[in-house]
Amino acid sequence: MTQIQQTTQQPRESVAAGADRILDVEDLHVEFNTPAGLVRAVDGLSYFVREGETLGVVGESGCGKSVTALSVLRLIPNPPGKISAGTVRFQGTNLLNLPEGELEAIRGNHISMIFQEPMTSLNPLYTVGKQISEALILHQGLSKRAAMDQATEMLRRVSIPEPEARIHSYPHQLSGGMRQRVMIAMAICCNPKVLIADEPTTALDVTIQAQILELIRDLQKVTGTAIVLITHDMGVVAENADRVLVMYAGRKVEEANVDELFDHPGHPYTRGLLGSIPNLEEVAHASGERLRLNEIPGMVPSLTDLPSGCSFAPRCPFAVDKCHAAYPPLEEVRPGHWVSCWRTAELD
Repeated sequence: MTQIQQTTQQPRESVAAGADRILDVEDLHVEFNTPAGLVRAVDGLSYFVREGETLGVVGESGCGKSVTALSVLRLIPNPPGKISAGTVRFQGTNLLNLPEGELEAIRGNHISMIFQEPMTSLNPLYTVGKQISEALILHQGLSKRAAMDQATEMLRRVSIPEPEARIHSYPHQLSGGMRQRVMIAMAICCNPKVLIADEPTTALDVTIQAQILELIRDLQKVTGTAIVLITHDMGVVAENADRVLVMYAGRKVEEANVDELFDHPGHPYTRGLLGSIPNLEEVAHASGERLRLNEIPGMVPSLTDLPSGCSFAPRCPFAVDKCHAAYPPLEEVRPGHWVSCWRTAELD
C-alpha cells in the first residue's frame, strides 16, 4: 500500500453501486486541425459517474483530461476543434445533439465547471458579485437585488471573509485562493447535479488546497452532487475519489475503484505515477541515505505522431515486441477494474 493511503485523513464513504448514472460518456472522439496535422486529443474515451460519486481523472499534462471536460459542455472551440464522434448523456439526454438554447439551460445550471485558472476565467471588468449573480439571474430567474444577496451568501458559504464587502471586489483585488473560492461559488450557486473540477487546487499552497477540497466534499454531502475531479495529484485522488480513470495520450488505460487501483495498479503507467510519490516509511528507514524518487522516462508523445502499438510502449520498462505492434484492448481484469495492457496478467 502506498504512503498516500496511509496519510489519508479519514476513509471516504463508498457510493452504492446501484446508484443511478447521471453522466455517461461513450466512445468520445475529439479532434483538432492544426498546422502540424490532425490532433486526436480524445480517442474513443468512455466513462460514467453516478449520483453522489466522485470520479478522479488523472494523467500527465497533454493526456486529454481538460479537453474531455470541455467536450461534456460543448465548449471546444470549433474551428479548430471538433467532437467527431460519441455521445455525452446527462440523465439520459445526449448533450451533443441538443440545440444551443437547450444546452444553455443545462450548462452552468445542472452541470457546472470549475476552470483550471481562475485569473483567466474570471472577467477582470466585472466585480465578482456581478459574475456570480449573472448565473442566478439567468438560471434561477432572480431579480438583480435577490441575485446579489444570494451571491453574497455564496461567498459566505465558501468561507470568504467579509462577503458583503468582497462582493464588490474585482478579481485582481483578491488572492489566488480567494479567486478560486469565487470560481467555486459561481459553479455551485445553482446547486448543480454534476460538478466538473479541472485542477481546482493548481498553484495554491497546501493549506488552501486542503480547504478548497474540503469545501467541495462538503458541497457533495449536502447536495449529492456528482463530481468529476481532474488532477495530476495522486494524493488528491486517494483522499477524494471513489473511482479513478487513468488517461494517457487521449485514451483510457485503466479504471478502477480507488482502493483497488492503489493496491493493485494494473497498467505500467499507473505504476509509474504511484511510484513517483514520496514514501515516508521508506524515508524513515533509509538511515540517513538520500532516496531518489522513481520517474517515468521520456514524455507524453505528440498526438500528431503517435507511435505504433501501445502509446506508452516507448516509455514502458515492461514493453515487448507485441506492445510496439498493436494497441492492447481494454479488458476487465477484476470486477470493475479495467486495464489496457498486453502484460497485465504477467505483471500482476
